[in-house]
Amino acid sequence: MRRRPVALVTSEAMEKGSPKNQQTRLCLLASLSAFFWILLLYFHFVVLGGSTAVEQLVISEPVKLESPFVNVDSIPARVTDARIEKEKPPVEPVRNTAGERVVNYPFMRALRTVENKSDPCGGRYIYVHNLPPRFNENMLRECKSLSLWTNMCKFTSNEGLGPPLENVEGVFENTGWYATNQFAVDVIFNNRMKQYECLTNDSSIAAAIFVPFYAGFDIARYLWGYDISRRDAASLDLVDWLMKRPEWGIMGGKDHFLVAGRITWDFRRLTDEESDWGNKLLFLPAARNMSMLVVESSPWNANDFGIPYPTYFHPAKDEEVFVWQNRMRNLERKWLFSFAGAPRPGNPKSIRGQIIDQCKNSKVCKLLECDFGESKCHSPSSIMQMFQSSLFCLQPQGDSYTRRSAFDSMLAGCIPVFFHPGSAYTQYTWHLPKNYTTYSVFIPEDDIRKRNVSIEERLNQISPEQVRIMREAVINLIPRLIYADPRSKLETLQDAFDVAVQAVIDKVTRLRRNIIKGRTEYDNFVEENSWKYDLLDEGQREVGAHEWDPFFSKPKDEQRDQSAEAAKNSWKNEQRDRSAEAAKNSWKNEQRDKS
Repeated sequence: MRRRPVALVTSEAMEKGSPKNQQTRLCLLASLSAFFWILLLYFHFVVLGGSTAVEQLVISEPVKLESPFVNVDSIPARVTDARIEKEKPPVEPVRNTAGERVVNYPFMRALRTVENKSDPCGGRYIYVHNLPPRFNENMLRECKSLSLWTNMCKFTSNEGLGPPLENVEGVFENTGWYATNQFAVDVIFNNRMKQYECLTNDSSIAAAIFVPFYAGFDIARYLWGYDISRRDAASLDLVDWLMKRPEWGIMGGKDHFLVAGRITWDFRRLTDEESDWGNKLLFLPAARNMSMLVVESSPWNANDFGIPYPTYFHPAKDEEVFVWQNRMRNLERKWLFSFAGAPRPGNPKSIRGQIIDQCKNSKVCKLLECDFGESKCHSPSSIMQMFQSSLFCLQPQGDSYTRRSAFDSMLAGCIPVFFHPGSAYTQYTWHLPKNYTTYSVFIPEDDIRKRNVSIEERLNQISPEQVRIMREAVINLIPRLIYADPRSKLETLQDAFDVAVQAVIDKVTRLRRNIIKGRTEYDNFVEENSWKYDLLDEGQREVGAHEWDPFFSKPKDEQRDQSAEAAKNSWKNEQRDRSAEAAKNSWKNEQRDKS
């Protein structure tokens, strides 16, 4: 006998049931159906609506907020993370607890770290790109090729500090002093970054992103005897590499920074003529978004920033700084002023010849002539000894606006005398006080060039008490002007590295907050006036007439041409200096062999 299907039996049994039971079953089915549709509607409008509404909305105009700071805590962390993972443009508005519309930019996570009071690195994290070694380490392996006239191998030793200096004449302390090359900031800064206490592997929480490219060493290899394609090769390669990285997409490179231990004019070639100077790193569109820290910046461009030349002093601990500062306070200084340098007979606008003449004719001036064949200018102990015995140290323009000597003199507690604002005041705005009269003397070049003003008389007008106050200001600045030993870290003091990194972080943070508020960093920003913006007080945005306008009033291209020529002359003088040094060493070796 064929078995009847179970389903059919059940169905027939139901059909044979009582009318009352049928009604009960129908009510139950209707209730279940209604509950199902309620759940479906709830899931669609509440759950999906809460997670997809952000994906569907687009802001067509800048978001304007009444408050200067956005409440980033109101933005769900999972939304922020998702945006970073997807690497999409930040176009999604959300609302904070006050009902204000807020754009969820990819850098919101980084800003949120500032509000975490339990995190000592909140708002200070740095992400470092892991560049291929061709951009840095390989250059050090080929250190003999970094300069035509100098074997840079000894200067890249000791993490970029160079060989230790012997304290034979008692001018230095017994530790912390090195024969540091003035163009070694690339490697010093990179090695200091390795010791930075707030490094992160998570770029989404980084306050800024460091690019460890040895830009100064790169261009140093190819400035003489190479065509522009060779000079530009590494810069173009670097930019191409960076733009393919997801970290670049967060702000299009505006949160990136790098260091070059040379003057800005080595990286600002104006044309593609083979005879033109340098490479075009700082004119590349992508590089214009980054911040480049150089030992001399341009007054007319906004993507480079001045940091101190390295001195001979690289302390490993705070106590070494305190001991040196106290020693500089207590020194007897028998010279009113001093000058170490060579004339520039080929430059009719240079005042160095007149400065040298005034010093020679004064009984209170110490002169260290650095013309060809003068060996004392290549002796750190001779230079520092002169600065330590002087109240004022003259710092006219070098081949370009700046010179390392200014920092060596301040390290010795000597009050600098500048003759052009481009030598310090518009350069090192992160490291030096805006009120230049507190630590320096300014004598306009034209006072020397046209009016034959007496430097001795001008300095004698400053009272002994004011001299004491200014010298104390200079000595207090010392920690901010030196680079600590990269193999250690100062505990309570901020060195030049710390000051520069914090300044970059502040710059990027300010830019991010301005983006959130829907405005640029400055209203109506004019790049040609970039030096003026650097000198504005907190909260100021508008620039106007300035006392230094006459010093930068020439047509910009004309001044850039002169600056490029100055950079070329700087290299020629480096060649001359190294030739003199080589001659001196050859003579010493000859004497040693005879003995």
